[in-house]
Amino acid sequence: MIPAPYLLYLGHFQDPADIKTSRGLAVFRREDCIAEFRHDDCPLTLDLPRMTIAEAAAAGAKTLVLGIAAAGGRLNEALIADAAAAISAGMNVAAGLHHRLRDQPTLAAAAAASGVSLFDVRDPPADLPVGNGKRREGKRLLTVGTDCSTGKMFTTLALTTALRERGVNADFRATGQTGILIAGDGVPVDAVVADFIAGAIEMLSPARTDGGWDLIEGQGSLFHPSFAGVSTGLLHGAQPDALVLCHDPSRPHLRGLPHYPLPDVGRCIAENLRVAALTNPDVTMVGIALNTSKINEDEARRLCETTGAENGLPCTDPHRFGADAIIDRLLAAFDMVPVA
Repeated sequence: MIPAPYLLYLGHFQDPADIKTSRGLAVFRREDCIAEFRHDDCPLTLDLPRMTIAEAAAAGAKTLVLGIAAAGGRLNEALIADAAAAISAGMNVAAGLHHRLRDQPTLAAAAAASGVSLFDVRDPPADLPVGNGKRREGKRLLTVGTDCSTGKMFTTLALTTALRERGVNADFRATGQTGILIAGDGVPVDAVVADFIAGAIEMLSPARTDGGWDLIEGQGSLFHPSFAGVSTGLLHGAQPDALVLCHDPSRPHLRGLPHYPLPDVGRCIAENLRVAALTNPDVTMVGIALNTSKINEDEARRLCETTGAENGLPCTDPHRFGADAIIDRLLAAFDMVPVA
């Protein structure tokens, strides 16, 4: 386990999507977060106390979490300098970037000299199997998206909590750096060699016989040219019984690709069902989850209503308005009687 409490890193970042890992920890493990660290040019905040690295170390922070998710997952000079400062102050450093902390000579040497640890979250397990597509017992729900960073992790966690509140056994299965940091385990699927993506998810969500559900955190989008391969492997390996589509209606285009418009929600529903049907022909879509964080409440509720009506599915912002509508459809679709 990565030692808490955490100092959450915002650095110089400007785009809220780039700090989604720090934001996820601030929401779902707030009790472990002591402060946020940001430079003066960063307009973002997690509504935590702002501290310098020295102040956070004096306040008891044990680990600086580089909770950023910029495209490419690279360690730049600013990140290296800030991580080195945290090491000098006696803190561990954790990150889920594609560029490993341990492979950066300056940080590796500084950590060894200071007696602190570097935690690279984006390390897939060794000896992953190749997917086989065999039917396995248990029920699985996978979140999918019209784009990257549309709220799939938030939605999956909200659905897990809502199912448990109905008396249904439910487990969150993390597939990205943020989810792994929150849950404490998982498989960073975008760091898995392509041949093993489906097998990694089969391993992450094995057969279960207790009548419960595995809720698998989705990644990427079938409609994003950069990351559709990861999404495809997840759909096949998850062998989902149910899908929930996540969508951010405030975006003008796909993240990082201004030359690609957002795809139509209905088209995304149809395509995800088609791809998932390879390993589970009985897969069904049970709801739409909107990320309305940039939209006022009245407009958000209107969008949920109209999007649901247009697609014949319950639609909500699970983090903002609750997940009951989607859970009701899920339980009804699988003839499950909720516990009052």
